[in-house]
Amino acid sequence: MIAAVSDVPTVPDVLDPRISALPLPDVAQRLGQPMTQVHRMLRDGQLLAVRRDGVPVVPADFLADGEPAVVKHLLGTLTVLRDAGFSDEEMLRWLFTPDDTLPGTPIGALRSNRGREVKRRAQALAL
Repeated sequence: MIAAVSDVPTVPDVLDPRISALPLPDVAQRLGQPMTQVHRMLRDGQLLAVRRDGVPVVPADFLADGEPAVVKHLLGTLTVLRDAGFSDEEMLRWLFTPDDTLPGTPIGALRSNRGREVKRRAQALAL
């Protein structure tokens, strides 16, 4: 059974409009997965989506460049934040908020293979 778009978990679009986001069919294509798998990833909290103009979209920065995969350490970071009590909306805000001590944003640090540092910071938020 294919999930209806309305069944896909999304949060309000709390991201800067300049942040690139991909509709779910594009995410499925980039990951080399069927749409049902993308829906499952969203339901399982492996990805987060916002609704832009009524359409569920995933931040493009969540996907690895040049390979059909999610950015390394994203799932672990989402798990740590969720365990710390963050809502999906709060996780999105945190991932895309500049942090001078990184420097850059947590998602930018994940994309540049600094996942351990990002997860350490996420764990510190839980304390």
